[in-house]
Amino acid sequence: MTQFDQDAFNRFVIENNVYGFFPEAITLKSGRKSHFYANWRTVVEDVWLTERLADFVLAFAADRQIPVDTFYGVPEGATKLGVICQYTFARRQPEYARGSHVLAMGRARSKEHGAPRDRFFVGMPRGRTIVMEDVTTTGGSSLKTLEFLKESGIEVSALISLTNRMERRDDGLSVQKAVEQTGVAFHNMSSALELLPVVYNTLKPGESIGRELEKEYRQYGVAPISLL
Repeated sequence: MTQFDQDAFNRFVIENNVYGFFPEAITLKSGRKSHFYANWRTVVEDVWLTERLADFVLAFAADRQIPVDTFYGVPEGATKLGVICQYTFARRQPEYARGSHVLAMGRARSKEHGAPRDRFFVGMPRGRTIVMEDVTTTGGSSLKTLEFLKESGIEVSALISLTNRMERRDDGLSVQKAVEQTGVAFHNMSSALELLPVVYNTLKPGESIGRELEKEYRQYGVAPISLL
């Protein structure tokens, strides 16, 4: 894949059941309750699908002309994706050889002993780094990761989210705005405002869920959403 195809990526999201609905609201990692989820776990449990996803990510980064030497996944949600993206990216470079690229991975919990690079990383990012996140709601994990990487002296060129739920944070900011205030570019590969109506009309979870989701986006969304 040499060029990012938004329609093809949206179909990939839908066909692999990344979105789904619950009759009873669930509590998200952000602490908010919602009747829909976006979850990439099934995709990244499958080698073939993860390779396909990495192709989309690399095409997206190239299409947006984001400078990169290392792909790095937010621990632990995007850890595997970051590793596969970096492996795929490195093997395609003309200078690919021993020592040419690091295979970076962060630890969810730091080790108690050792040098900082070993306590916090299994392979410390090197050069211009794209941080990968699977789903962004309020951006808490992503912002914490960005802060930590900057404190570690790592140059972060962008944060890429596979799925942006397009919600405002408690401070009223969108995740994009909150990330950009740290000096890092933010990109999302798909938006709930675009995909949620499509998935709702496909799966038909019922009017009661549709009303609850419209209410949710009036309260938290960067924009309202129309489902019914």
